[in-house]
Amino acid sequence: MTQRTSKITTSHWGAFVVSVEGERIVDTAPFDADPAPSEIAHHVPAAVHHASRIDRPYLRKGWLKKSKDTLRGEDEYVPLPWDEALDIASQEIGRIKSEHGNSSIFGGSYGWASAGRFHHAQSQVHRFLNCIGGYVSSYASYSTGAAQAIIPHVLGLNFHKMTWGETNSWSQIEAHTDTLVMLGGINPKNAQVSMGGTTEHTTAAQFERFAALGKRMVSISPQRDDSPDQTDWIPIEPGTDVALMLALAYVLEKEDLVDRKFLSSHCVGYEQFLSYLLGQSDGQVKSPQWAAPICGISPDQITALAKTMGSGRTLICLAWSLQRARHGEQPYWMACVLAAMLGQIGLPGGGIGFGYGAIGNVGKSALRLKGPLFEQGKNPVEDFIPVSRIADMLLNPNGAYDFNGQRRSYPDIRLVYWCGGNPFHHHQDLDRLSRAWQRPETIIVHDPWWTATAKRADIVFPATTQFEREDIGWAKGDPYLFHMPQMIPPVGQARDDYEILTQLAARLGCAETFAQGKSAEQWIVKAYDRFAENARHDGIEIPSWEGLKSSNYVRLPIDVGQADQVPFEAFRTDPLANPLGTPSGKIEIYSSTIAGFSYDEVPGHPVFHPPQTQSEYPLRLLSPQPGDKLHSQFQAAIEEKKSHATLVIHPADAEDRGIQQGDPVKVQNDKGSCVATAMLKTTVKPGVVSLPAGGWFSPSAGRVDLSGNPNMLTDDCGTSLLGQGAAAHNVGVQVIKASNTQ
Repeated sequence: MTQRTSKITTSHWGAFVVSVEGERIVDTAPFDADPAPSEIAHHVPAAVHHASRIDRPYLRKGWLKKSKDTLRGEDEYVPLPWDEALDIASQEIGRIKSEHGNSSIFGGSYGWASAGRFHHAQSQVHRFLNCIGGYVSSYASYSTGAAQAIIPHVLGLNFHKMTWGETNSWSQIEAHTDTLVMLGGINPKNAQVSMGGTTEHTTAAQFERFAALGKRMVSISPQRDDSPDQTDWIPIEPGTDVALMLALAYVLEKEDLVDRKFLSSHCVGYEQFLSYLLGQSDGQVKSPQWAAPICGISPDQITALAKTMGSGRTLICLAWSLQRARHGEQPYWMACVLAAMLGQIGLPGGGIGFGYGAIGNVGKSALRLKGPLFEQGKNPVEDFIPVSRIADMLLNPNGAYDFNGQRRSYPDIRLVYWCGGNPFHHHQDLDRLSRAWQRPETIIVHDPWWTATAKRADIVFPATTQFEREDIGWAKGDPYLFHMPQMIPPVGQARDDYEILTQLAARLGCAETFAQGKSAEQWIVKAYDRFAENARHDGIEIPSWEGLKSSNYVRLPIDVGQADQVPFEAFRTDPLANPLGTPSGKIEIYSSTIAGFSYDEVPGHPVFHPPQTQSEYPLRLLSPQPGDKLHSQFQAAIEEKKSHATLVIHPADAEDRGIQQGDPVKVQNDKGSCVATAMLKTTVKPGVVSLPAGGWFSPSAGRVDLSGNPNMLTDDCGTSLLGQGAAAHNVGVQVIKASNTQ
């Protein structure tokens, strides 16, 4: 009988126990210290050993033969020995570099790969591309593109630095907040993941404590499931949050609940905004009576909520989903204005917060240590694109576009190099991306599985999973530090990204620059030792690398609790001595900088843009993150147990269409269609349907996606000329009963 061994590892969704027999992972179990462990780990054994694993290097047959008659996504693949595949890849990289320059190489690799700090796919490939002369990079993220553009203009902070550094901790909220207003909710399902991992899942328990204290928690969302049961749910029409906040602001102004002293001393531009609020600039008063039919919320509800917010300590929280729509900059800007009107920015438990529940570890009380990293080096190529504008770039080489006050042009990309991500899951309008994906001369992909992206590459290298290599597990804001042991040998002929790129670097003459003669283990030890040294400077002692390997994990003494710094406290205390990074040094309710960009859709203060609707597609489509996987990871294994995606639809909408529980349905609009299984629930507002992302794009004839990926239907457009972020949550669909979903 084969002996079973078990060790602990970590992941983006937390730590868990992995059991191995021979060369196979056979089981997983929760980590004892996790009060609410994620279910995602259950899929690990099936996924790691799934038939969709890439077993060896492959080249696309049409690309190998230089044929223009075959298309990416429709072609066959030829297996090759490693050395031959590496030779061909290095020669092609060298040719593109020589003929077109490094500004013709796009380093994609946006996505969630391993939680390990060394075998971080994006760091690996970007370091490699920097060593060969650089690459066209991308800016911001699909999750927060609009927020990353607007927050520096309004609050003078990098958005992610604010998320992790200028945010009320949960302990502060529990101690000081009277009313927690959550636009877009705070969903424990989304909080189960974090970059690098969240070991103790505590969001649900936090709400239980709030409820026990009698705290008021209000979730404003089209979906009841966006927050736990202890919250008061106010259903809202998708895309109308700014209208609601304007009406709340109107009540605060009329009821004299505005902190005018704070507005005068810490903000600029309230007068210009007030003119818009009162209808003096556009003829429309932004009253509750105006907002009610737009938002689907009664005027009395709006008025009552405003008075509650103005009568005690209030924290306004926004989910990331709100800015993932057309004009996504506006709700984040308007929320800052509303918080400024209340005058509680800089007070514990008050003000504004972003990302609670959008991702784990936000709001946790822990010292922010400088983590162990594999340095990417400096990119000699200065050109970049907003991250979600990939299809635009490929379809419009040298085409002009606007971004955050700049007039830019798209580079002419000849080679795409991608590791650690699956854009054919998270990008919008996948049919359009498929067309754009045909344009480059060469696409190289590393992936453990035959994802939709791997199936559309020219050169495919099989990559190891985190269970087939050694690494360090650590995440910002998490008190645990893990040795991530290699659990099993590489599956098939898989190699880790570092080994693949080291071999390519050797062929391209930059092995010394990239690898410096070090093995993966030597780099890991070097990164760990630097991490330990930095931690000691912060008064934190961590074990030696060998000590960590022996213990498997340690809990670091970095909990802060009530000693947490209050966000914006210094600015509140003395705004002149501690100015924000805005041109005025204050909160910019009106931004002269943005006004100077002359974007009609983004004037100098926040405004409401009504959502666009089409009568033939009357249902608003939401595409939340899935609860059973991280983005699209493990989808192939999950599909074997659950054949189709699940569409949540209100019973009244289902009845109108003759749809019953469990029926196969087709979700469609002018971009195409996808298939799903109907789930009738009253947890979505009538007129709204919800289809989680995560399916592996599987188009059939007639532009039908069989995986149920909502991005077959979403708009591939920027949030605005300011942010150019992803705008998934702004499309209408029709749902019809289908005879089958094949």
